[in-house]
Amino acid sequence: MPLQQHNIKPNYLLTNEETDRLLIKKVTQSHFQEWLPFHKEPLSSQFWSGLPKDPIQACQEQFNRIFERYDSGAGGMNALIHKESNMLIGLAGLLIQNINHQEELEIGYSILPKYWRQGYAFEAASACKNVAFQNNWAESLISIIQVNNLPSQRTALKIGMSIDGSTTYKKNPVNIFRIRK
Repeated sequence: MPLQQHNIKPNYLLTNEETDRLLIKKVTQSHFQEWLPFHKEPLSSQFWSGLPKDPIQACQEQFNRIFERYDSGAGGMNALIHKESNMLIGLAGLLIQNINHQEELEIGYSILPKYWRQGYAFEAASACKNVAFQNNWAESLISIIQVNNLPSQRTALKIGMSIDGSTTYKKNPVNIFRIRK
């Protein structure tokens, strides 16, 4: 499903949103060192081939892409800040993706390893879904998830998505999960 056409193009960023436990803000360069442990943990990238092996390079490439998306209005990952500790615990956001020659709005989410299995991905992905649908940014949302990444697939299912097909994305076999408004 194509993205909604708007007179004023949204930037698809969740800024100053919050959930029960999280503040959702724009990523800044100051988040780099806090996010680096994600790339240092081999399990974080076990499902995705083609990433740099050097954690600093992988993190820098991710941050470069985040800021490119911000600058081009293609959505982007947001910083997930724990309300009580004020610590970065993950990244999540809405991203414009081109899948099978179709522009789609994707919910993306990644959580720092020490916060895995605590419901933060679900909380953040739910917020992304709710903001996108409340603002009529798309009739449906997708998540692009590597076929063996069961934890991310469980999160997608938990927010109401279902598998809508499979494809290859950046040389990785993926399932496309979708939820309609």
